[in-house]
Amino acid sequence: MDSMITAAARALAAGDLLGVLNRVALREDPPALALRGIAMARLGDLARAKTLLQRAARAFGPKEAAARARCVVAEAEIALVSRDLGWPAKALDAARTTLERRGDRLNAAHARHLEVRRLVLIGRLDDAERALAEVDPTPFPPALLAAHELVVAGIAIRRLRTKVARAALARAETAARQAGIPALQAEIESAALLLSTPAARLIERGGERLLLLGEVEALPQSGALIIDACRNAVRDANAAVSLATRPVLFALARTLAEAWPADVPRAALLARAFRAKHADESHRARLRVEIGRLRAELRGLADIGATADGFALAPCRATGIVVLAPPVEERHAAMLALLADGESWSSSALALALGASARTVQRALDSLASGGRVQSFGRGRACRWMTPPVPGFPTTLLLPAPLPGG
Repeated sequence: MDSMITAAARALAAGDLLGVLNRVALREDPPALALRGIAMARLGDLARAKTLLQRAARAFGPKEAAARARCVVAEAEIALVSRDLGWPAKALDAARTTLERRGDRLNAAHARHLEVRRLVLIGRLDDAERALAEVDPTPFPPALLAAHELVVAGIAIRRLRTKVARAALARAETAARQAGIPALQAEIESAALLLSTPAARLIERGGERLLLLGEVEALPQSGALIIDACRNAVRDANAAVSLATRPVLFALARTLAEAWPADVPRAALLARAFRAKHADESHRARLRVEIGRLRAELRGLADIGATADGFALAPCRATGIVVLAPPVEERHAAMLALLADGESWSSSALALALGASARTVQRALDSLASGGRVQSFGRGRACRWMTPPVPGFPTTLLLPAPLPGG
């Protein structure tokens, strides 16, 4: 490798992107193309960066497998940033394996981090933790160590482990200062804001208040029965029942919980769970059936008793009942939470992250676009969607992930 390429690589490691381009902007050899591609990606020109990296990968010779693998890793990072979650994960895994065999453990670790970040985005936290456990950060330089700790903090925040998240962010901040890369420091500051931003609303006895992430984590130890509207589950300190696939049952449970210790008239339950404006005998019969099903699901956690006017919820072990709701509740809130990260998403990536069909996602996007909530750019497969971040609207808790013990 010649001295100019070496100098450009050092400038890239230090975050001096203009220094990279000053050294290799006019060169067409594979290493220069790869360095230009990475620099352009960090400057935000993702389309140009992807083209440069693909040209570099094709230009490297058969004996330069490690160099081609690094190009694949860089292209995977572009796909992740541009929320192209359908990018072939097998190609990244093959590149990581090649780098490990060639002794390039730092770039192999970076490939692993990209894999983990993708898994976190689509809510596969167990897989993400297993993959991250295979990474030893001890020999990492400051920039890569900061990135590693950011991934650790991201998983901890999604798991509601605030102490782990704070410790990881503190280590990331120290490493980022040592690396001297402003963009990395800004990313860590942004992640740290999640710990001091309201993450949920607590609804109890007719009143409500906002909770920070640490307060949400401590809530199960309060002795209350929690009707969790963030994940459609019912839980206390010892057990949890998911009603994520039973929306009618969860709507009944939440309505009863919000009224506790009072009862809820049958007409109110029918309107909330079935959206029945004019209840007839068939609606009342269905209500009895669904209340019986909910009573069976909550056995050991709560009982549902009939009253003169309707039904009332009573905890079995808990000292009270509270409802944990997202800080912002509206139609398509989960999609808005994803789009509020400031990145541009394809509809297919949104479908993958939300676990919904492409048709459902497209209808939701069209509805949000007609109201001016989101905007698109590009056409066909290049179409992307985005929205400005919503102040005070942390996206993390609204993404698919189970609560501890859930």
